[in-house]
Amino acid sequence: MLRYLRYLVLAVIAVVLVTMALANRNLVLIKLMPDDLAAMLGRNFQIELPLFLVMFGGIVSGVLIGFIWEWAREHKHRRTAKGASKQVSRLERELAAMRDATSLPQDDVLALLDKPKA
Repeated sequence: MLRYLRYLVLAVIAVVLVTMALANRNLVLIKLMPDDLAAMLGRNFQIELPLFLVMFGGIVSGVLIGFIWEWAREHKHRRTAKGASKQVSRLERELAAMRDATSLPQDDVLALLDKPKA
C-alpha cells in the first residue's frame, strides 16, 4: 500500500514538473557578469537557455549545496560515532579475553567434567 502511495506522489511530482517545463519553454539570456564589468574586462560570457532548465538547474544546485553543507556539518557526529564504535569493539574484545581467562575451572576434576563433548 505504501509503495503505491509513493508511486502516486512521484507521478504527481512528474506531472507538475512536465507541466512547468512546457509552460516555461521561452529562451532566457544568462550572463556571467554585468554589462559594465564585462566591458571593462573585455569578455562577456552569456548563453541562451529555456527558462525551465534554469529553474531545474537552480533546484538541483540548491539540493546539492544543501547535501554537501549537511554532510560537512555532521562530520563531528560521524567522528564521535566512529570513536565510540572503536571503543565498543575494544571493550568487547577485552571482555571476551577476560571471560576466557576466568572461565577456566580451578580444579582438574571440574575441568574434566566441564570439557565439551565432541
